[in-house]
Amino acid sequence: MHLDALAAARRHEHRFDDGNPLAERNTRRAMWLTVSMMLVEILGGWWFNSMAVLADGWHMSSHALALGLSVFAYRCARRYAHDPRFAFGTWKIEILAGYTSAIALLGVAALMAVQSLHRLWVPAPIHYNEAIAIAAVGLGVNLLCAWWLHDSPGHAHHHHGHGHGHDHGDHHGHDHDHSHGHDLNLRSAYVHVLADAATSVLAIVALLGGKLLGLTWLDPVMGLVGAVLVTVWAIGLLRDSGRILLDAQMDAPVVVEVREVIEQGPWPARLADLHVWQVGRGKYAVAASVVTSDATLDPDTVRQALAIHEELVHVTVEIHRST
Repeated sequence: MHLDALAAARRHEHRFDDGNPLAERNTRRAMWLTVSMMLVEILGGWWFNSMAVLADGWHMSSHALALGLSVFAYRCARRYAHDPRFAFGTWKIEILAGYTSAIALLGVAALMAVQSLHRLWVPAPIHYNEAIAIAAVGLGVNLLCAWWLHDSPGHAHHHHGHGHGHDHGDHHGHDHDHSHGHDLNLRSAYVHVLADAATSVLAIVALLGGKLLGLTWLDPVMGLVGAVLVTVWAIGLLRDSGRILLDAQMDAPVVVEVREVIEQGPWPARLADLHVWQVGRGKYAVAASVVTSDATLDPDTVRQALAIHEELVHVTVEIHRST
């Protein structure tokens, strides 16, 4: 009975990220606005017989799908936040959405490049006035969405930290606010909107150059420039989200901090094994195996020493006595 009570006292919810409701709301608004503009461009391109506008409408559909994916990820992460099957919470659902969105961006960039190269070799007549008007409206929509999705607001979150050892010590909570730790799901949506805004700017420049100066080759060349920009952004997003999905965070600054606390503490100790991985925005879990000749050193003591680093929300410590 005593063991059951002790186990119950140590049991806690493995939810290390409180979500980003402001970002979710703004992403949903951006999604519906993008869908509306997509329909305007597709119908306008069909009505004015403008392939350029029609193609841009279908291009915008990929960004609408990406924004929808981000909204879906936020909803899933919130829905399953208390599901015990997720050992370290549902935050990585959002990261997975960001990674998938980056792959979609690469597909968009490839399609832009292929279409632009085709236009270089096989020029097509462009309805400049209609194309410029709709591209300008599209740019305005993208800029509004980018303003909604800008990642500076909505990144100060309130978190509750948890530290504990396996079968050792008591559970402690720390209330604190952090403005560090980026929302990669939000960033993926932002990059999609930014990519669309950039292509709109390049399209307007190319269309004006073609209409006023007769430089019809500007349209496909600007398309190639846009494809390169989108590729660069997509690769950066793939790299950052992929590192988190693969738990490749052993070069994070917090790893050095953990080593310093354990190996430079007021006890003779060395780290035999250390694992650090991200479980939320600016939140990390730690599993450390410590070798010491100090007979009084226990996991609680090490855990309490690590508590000065509030980004450590799940700490497991094993002690091995040296002979």
